[in-house]
Amino acid sequence: MALYAGLMSGTSLDGVDVALVRFEGTDERPDEARLEGFRSYPYEPELRGRLRRACEDAPASELCRLDFELGHRFAGGLLRALDELGVAPDELEAVGSAGQTVWHEPPAAGRPGSTLQLGEGAVIAEEACVTVVEDFRVRDVAAGGHGAPISAYFDRLLLSAPGRGRGILNLGGMGNLTALPARGSGEDPIAFDTGPGVVLLDAAAVRLTGGELRFDEEGRMAAAGRALSDAVESWLEDPFFEEPPPRTTGRERFGPARLEAWLEDRLGRGEAPEDLMASLAEVTARAAGGAFARVPFRVEEVFLCGGGARNPELVRRIGERLAPSTVRPLEALGWDGDAREAAAFALLARQHLLGHPAGSPWATGARAARILGKRVPA
Repeated sequence: MALYAGLMSGTSLDGVDVALVRFEGTDERPDEARLEGFRSYPYEPELRGRLRRACEDAPASELCRLDFELGHRFAGGLLRALDELGVAPDELEAVGSAGQTVWHEPPAAGRPGSTLQLGEGAVIAEEACVTVVEDFRVRDVAAGGHGAPISAYFDRLLLSAPGRGRGILNLGGMGNLTALPARGSGEDPIAFDTGPGVVLLDAAAVRLTGGELRFDEEGRMAAAGRALSDAVESWLEDPFFEEPPPRTTGRERFGPARLEAWLEDRLGRGEAPEDLMASLAEVTARAAGGAFARVPFRVEEVFLCGGGARNPELVRRIGERLAPSTVRPLEALGWDGDAREAAAFALLARQHLLGHPAGSPWATGARAARILGKRVPA
């Protein structure tokens, strides 16, 4: 079996995730895929702050510095994970690096899309002495797609099942859904961004607690409040929620700058922090519910992953919206929910080396599937 690594840093800006995955066979769908290990290494507050600013408005000089700094950080995370898991770098076939998205504009109204990820792959290849495949999104965008949700390809190959429709709901910084028809049904999957996942909840927790919390631990703040209908609607009125798939979004639309103005307005009305957190949890839950309403086939079971899957109050609200479908963590399928996205980039590195087109036009809207990524030799 061939061993690949996947590196991921998502819109929550938490840190570097490293997944090691073994794949059996050389066909597009692996004969077997097994997660060998997963590690996550958090960023320090100073770097998270710089990344937040880079996602909003940073000069070219800062973007250039961050590109190489993140390359060093990814390489360090990879080497640390390999050491902890007892794996030598030369055992890897390749590393798939997602990079850190700092700007993403989907195609719209005849205008082509654009996307920018930082984390120089040449630095990773140089420091770890491994082959690196990076910049997976850009070929899909060049082919007219959104470049996301890119992990939907992993879901289709490895998580679909005969006899039942499944939904994979990722609650990272942004939420995204992959809806998988029963394998062999002849129906096409569908995947798209649902809207904010935990990005608003996390930033609000920091703001409302004066920095004491980085996120709403166990969903306690939201559980202690009540969702305010007009506060919820002020987010759901965004035209994004009326856009048909394919669709993507990011911090450019649902980010700290917009949240800060919303919080100032609501706090100025004397509304309780707990009620504001409950309102934001309801926004994410209703966004998810609205997304499932766009799926053209029956979904019997839903599996949650990403940071929001560990927020019981958010999970409760989503479960209410999606009933009677069952809602469980992705671990019920034998995959670590935190590792899914990093594992997806390990798969994409494999597909690149084997020459398998790995795009998902049914998810991204690209003209056709392409071989994704740019390879940097060891």
